[in-house]
Amino acid sequence: MAAAAILDLDPTHVRAGRVLEDIVRLEQMIFPEHASPARSLRDELKRRNFGLVYSTPGAGGEEVAGYAVYTCNTSLCATIIELAVRESCRRQGDGEALLRAAVERCRGRRVQRVILHVDPARTAAVALYRKAGFQVDATVEGYYAPQRDAYRMFMDLQ
Repeated sequence: MAAAAILDLDPTHVRAGRVLEDIVRLEQMIFPEHASPARSLRDELKRRNFGLVYSTPGAGGEEVAGYAVYTCNTSLCATIIELAVRESCRRQGDGEALLRAAVERCRGRRVQRVILHVDPARTAAVALYRKAGFQVDATVEGYYAPQRDAYRMFMDLQ
């Protein structure tokens, strides 16, 4: 199997609309409780501190295999808002590659720390973040919903 291609979403590119629609469909499947409409993502992409990387299977892949959304809030801290991989593409390195790409984009903006929130019940995601070097900093009670907490995790980039 060919390695996934990691691309930055350029909202001005001719394929951007189709890619965004694919990302929104993927988001609705994986995170149905908080899916964002494509219009919201399009608006966010216009902001200078916002970024989205996505993967396609192999060099000429048409379908989005996964994506990571991040924002560089300040020069001190960036946040990975979301990372998702299509179920059929999991366990093939896409999540790790997307996470690494998002962190590198943040490093390129000279951010000192990257944070993210993850549901402790998503054990594969927690393991992925730990493997990449993220550490649990706190448990945020009721982050997703009442009785549904999140780990706040961080990675220092110095």
